[in-house]
Amino acid sequence: MAKEITSVETRLEEQLRVTVKARQHTITLDEPENLGSSDAGMTPIEALLGALGACKCIVAKSYAKKFDVQFREIRVKIEGELDVDGFLGINPEAKIGLSQVKSLYYFDSDSPHEKIEALIAFVDKTCPVADTLVNTPDLTSELIISNK
Repeated sequence: MAKEITSVETRLEEQLRVTVKARQHTITLDEPENLGSSDAGMTPIEALLGALGACKCIVAKSYAKKFDVQFREIRVKIEGELDVDGFLGINPEAKIGLSQVKSLYYFDSDSPHEKIEALIAFVDKTCPVADTLVNTPDLTSELIISNK
């Protein structure tokens, strides 16, 4: 199957507020007031964790029938541990990004426990966002300067 390119564009607005555009959708990311901004949206880390939880929900819904799991509701709470001292440069030995990410799955279901566990094992193995975090892609940068 052919590879697909996913693209988003970000633009710094006021303070630390950033507008993110993907296709016809727009979201605002920001930092809290105590970090020098207006708290107009989730932080980038919160958005990353949200993307992981959303991806896990989507994979679970998409494959539930294959695992013979029915549910009335599924929620995934994602908890990430971040040492802000690393990002702020206060502690040069602190990790800059997340050091731990934990998924808590909440199902409202009458399906057997073993079938739900099998579905969740599949979700954890095949979620594209989780795979991206576990098996980090090559990150490259290119600089384009304009003189308007």
